[in-house]
Amino acid sequence: MSLPEPGEALAERIGRFAAALREERPPAAVAEVVRRQLLDVAGLCVAARHEPYVRALLEAADRGGPCTVIGHPHGLGALEAALVNGTAAHGEDFDDTFEGTPVHAGAVVVPAVLAVCEAQRLSGTHALAGVAAGVELMCRMALVTPTAIHRAGFHPTAVIGALGATLGVGTAMALDERDLASALGIAGSLASGIIEYLAEGTWTKRLHAGWAAQCGVRAARLARAGFAGPRTVLEGRHGFFTAFTNGDVEPDLSQLTHGLGTEWRMEGVAFKPYACGTMAQPFIDCALALRATGIDPGTVESIRCDVGEGTVHRLWEPLGDKRNPANAYAAKFSVPYAIAVALIEGAAGLEQFTDAKARDAGIRALAKTVGYRVDPENEYPANYTGHLRVTLRDGRVAEHRQRHLRGGRREPLTDAELDAKFEANARFGGWSEGLVARARDLVAGIDVEDRRVELTPLRG
Repeated sequence: MSLPEPGEALAERIGRFAAALREERPPAAVAEVVRRQLLDVAGLCVAARHEPYVRALLEAADRGGPCTVIGHPHGLGALEAALVNGTAAHGEDFDDTFEGTPVHAGAVVVPAVLAVCEAQRLSGTHALAGVAAGVELMCRMALVTPTAIHRAGFHPTAVIGALGATLGVGTAMALDERDLASALGIAGSLASGIIEYLAEGTWTKRLHAGWAAQCGVRAARLARAGFAGPRTVLEGRHGFFTAFTNGDVEPDLSQLTHGLGTEWRMEGVAFKPYACGTMAQPFIDCALALRATGIDPGTVESIRCDVGEGTVHRLWEPLGDKRNPANAYAAKFSVPYAIAVALIEGAAGLEQFTDAKARDAGIRALAKTVGYRVDPENEYPANYTGHLRVTLRDGRVAEHRQRHLRGGRREPLTDAELDAKFEANARFGGWSEGLVARARDLVAGIDVEDRRVELTPLRG
């Protein structure tokens, strides 16, 4: 068990891990997760590049700088490139997630690290170590107080992400252990992001990943310049887990250091097959499985689902609103809508989550038949499952259970499936075959020794 040495703060122990990672290089399995995240993020940024929320961010940005905004011709400074790319990567909620407490690490850490590496002309090996360090910290932090951050009204990706991005950027910049600890302390005061976006399907959740990425760049730069942050940001009396959980639970801080450097939680990062919220994904699998048996959506009388209690307040209630989502973004966090659109269209990609589809009378009518029952035996958040019990108008009943998250550690997407997702997202955003091929080549060779990070091929 890897615990801090006597008198050593947790942030310092984590800093030692990150500093050593630069010298030792991440294991091959970890490096492969990083490459998968790079490819996934690139495709998602391109898919979202024409969306109004990305245009708004670009309009608000100070133009000019050395850092690539993926899918756009002009450059920005590191802070704003991290903000825009992080927001775009998370914008359609199609980015990677984590089982234990859902955090979206790739959309936060990858944009932050790439921006700094490009700005400072750092090598791909710096980028690889930085992403690995930052993603690992986010996964471990997610396990310290499962569900408590959500219950307190904060978005885990946003608040955990600020520290993950900071460690990632600081690792890539080769900060020493002391400065890394100070940077994490600074990030604790920069972290923010509330989940009130649920009320109207507005855009702030999208912003959270980009803001956390930007915070990481800022905190690491401040620490390098000598600005001091509290070393006890994680375990202190007024530290992170007290602030963002209302102090309602006892944090399991051993999750941060147990096996750190030898056991990699990020190997369990899940890549989504569907363009919506994490916990809706297994229910879509159930809907598609039942559709494949020949069920006609027009003959459905009712649909009942067994669910985990911790998912109700974000994906099921208020039930009337979830059955009639206000727009495409609200639909991404509605299990009734996700089930209905999958049963009717046999898919749940970007094309199924549009404002027009969210208003479709047939989809809404089917969504109104969907209800839920809290299953006290449900394993959430340790395991994400799905269940549908469909009653037809002639009295017949069909039922299906999905016992794990497809795309996660129990059933990961294959390389071919992930590559197909990348290509579909890139084509959705209007990229040519040549740009798709260039992006693949860039990701494949990202960690070549002494080759600096150069993202201009992704500016098309």
